[in-house]
Amino acid sequence: MARTEAPAAPPFCPNPSCPFHRGPTASWRWVRTGFFSRQQSPHRVQRYQCRHCRRHFSDQTFRTTYWLRRPELLAVTFHRLVGGSALRQIAREFDCSPQTIAGQAARLGRHCLLFHERLRPRALPAEPLVLDTFVSFEFSQYHPTGFHLLAGRESHFFHGFTDSELRRSGRMTSQQKRRRAELEADFGRPDPRSIEREVAALLALVVPHGLAEPRVLHTDEHPDYPRALARLGPRGLEHRTISSRAARTPHNPLFPVNLLDLLLRHSGANHRRETIAFSKRRQGAAERLAVTLVWRNYLKSFSERRRDGPPAMRAGVCARRLTVREVLAERLFPSRVRLPERWARYYWREIQTRRLPRGRTHRRRYAA
Repeated sequence: MARTEAPAAPPFCPNPSCPFHRGPTASWRWVRTGFFSRQQSPHRVQRYQCRHCRRHFSDQTFRTTYWLRRPELLAVTFHRLVGGSALRQIAREFDCSPQTIAGQAARLGRHCLLFHERLRPRALPAEPLVLDTFVSFEFSQYHPTGFHLLAGRESHFFHGFTDSELRRSGRMTSQQKRRRAELEADFGRPDPRSIEREVAALLALVVPHGLAEPRVLHTDEHPDYPRALARLGPRGLEHRTISSRAARTPHNPLFPVNLLDLLLRHSGANHRRETIAFSKRRQGAAERLAVTLVWRNYLKSFSERRRDGPPAMRAGVCARRLTVREVLAERLFPSRVRLPERWARYYWREIQTRRLPRGRTHRRRYAA
């Protein structure tokens, strides 16, 4: 089990309303207020009190396993989520409820969003960018989902993603067309401009204003991509298109994102063809994708044969390959790591599924 250690002394006040939560802590004063016992290791946990805001907290407050009844499952759930296991398979292996694993997966997704936001480069590496839309579905095949992925051409660094609701298309029987019409009458039709809007939002998150040198952006010939660039405005991007029918070899400029698509299908049970492990909510799929993003960028070797550094090393983001224990070494607070508004919607679980209009959001005061 990858156990996370609390610091020898509290590094800051965990109360977001306290001035010592984000500000300088040189003059911060706190006192020890005893211990409490628990069934899981460590069995004895030190308690503290902030002398400024009077908030009580403990060493456990700064661990990623905060408020978890099965803390030993967090690291192994990370491995299983990127190893092709479904939630019920993980639950059977560790003799727990699938809802327990779903909660662990949601926490991992939130943590990975903050982890990536803290490390991702604010100045783009000097390499072309590659963009594509990965298509899956939520709840049923009548509700396709498109995840827009942006990666580096040479480093394969996965910069981020956004999502779009899609309308079911392709070859359908007359009965399937009638069923689609009934569902759209009951639950509404997805926004036809969603891809244009969300691709522009993704590029706005990753590509800063005032690039020193223009960057080449490779995409396929999807008609919404030029409109997304027009919506984005001048960002120093030179758009080049490649036919989606071109051979998907390493010589294809779209190879990094094509390979990423393959990894998502291979490593995520919820994205496999004709699977029963599909995501019931787009929100859950986004959380699992955030875990895959961190695994792909910071943990997985660029080449499985050479066992070399991950894409983050090639992009100059980190100096070595990280481990799951290092990723989960400390609890990250959304009040200290500011997520962009678009990604904050994933953190607070605000992505709703049409067939499940009352999806649970994340509004706990103290949990990660």
